[in-house]
Amino acid sequence: MRWTRWWRRRPLTCPEVARLLQRHLDQEVPEHLAVRVQAHLEDCRRCGLEAEAYQQIKQAVRRQGQPLPPEAVERLRAFAASLLEEGKDGAGGPR
Repeated sequence: MRWTRWWRRRPLTCPEVARLLQRHLDQEVPEHLAVRVQAHLEDCRRCGLEAEAYQQIKQAVRRQGQPLPPEAVERLRAFAASLLEEGKDGAGGPR
């Protein structure tokens, strides 16, 4: 039981946040997890900048008011995948 509590309280790592970021920005994660993601974004400059970039992309898409062309969607997916791969390398960047 203690281990479960510790697990829920420990800070999230950059790769964990990278996997949750889109769902967090879409408000699709449970509140207890959203609090941990937000705490990490406030402490980690790299992840915070990533979240900001995603938010700006989402706002630009909304302003356009039309679906993105498939090639643009693929470029965004490739960009997101590259960020996840960087996180797996352990290269968390400056905190």
